[in-house]
Amino acid sequence: MGQAMPAPAIKICGIASPEALDAVIAARADYAGFVFFPPSPRHVSLEVAAALAARSADRVSRVGLFVDADDATIAKAIKAGRLNVLQLHGKESPERAAQLRAAFSLPVWKALPVATREDVTRAKDYAGAVDMVLFDAKTPKGTLPGGMGVVFDWSLLGGENLPLAWGLAGGLAADNVGEAVRITRAPLVDTSSGVESAPGVKDAARIAAFCAAVRAA
Repeated sequence: MGQAMPAPAIKICGIASPEALDAVIAARADYAGFVFFPPSPRHVSLEVAAALAARSADRVSRVGLFVDADDATIAKAIKAGRLNVLQLHGKESPERAAQLRAAFSLPVWKALPVATREDVTRAKDYAGAVDMVLFDAKTPKGTLPGGMGVVFDWSLLGGENLPLAWGLAGGLAADNVGEAVRITRAPLVDTSSGVESAPGVKDAARIAAFCAAVRAA
């Protein structure tokens, strides 16, 4: 028997209400994601982010999700949401990611859409520029860049020796995350639509079930 892998870290993204935040904390997730992207049904205003940050205190790490945002937008969100991590979900280059990391002295994660093995290999471009890459499913053209419940072929991550930390996103829910963790050995898993009863509406029971499934994998 090989040594048991530690349970992956868990991020629940798209937290926009006190009830959702409380559910994330109760389920002992590691990260709560706040979306600062107005087209998303999970977008939070600076006021809401500030209230959620105050409510969460130090019970969960806060990740701010941005899509090709400018420095001023990010600075305001960091202050309001007391962010611990910046997650870039647009077309940000390694250079842009490194610039933000230096400017704000916070860890930077970069979401990368995956449909082919080449998409996985592309993560190497971000080595040294970001603290983690998040492999997410490629969403259909003309749709939002995430939170669509789309899954990619997890076997693409098998045997890939990446020079940087990574996590797994894209269509994860309580009923498939165990298999995803077993196939990929992901050190972090991220879900948003997979724990919702409707777009943007988090479900406490689904959040609890997701976290339990990750720990049981």
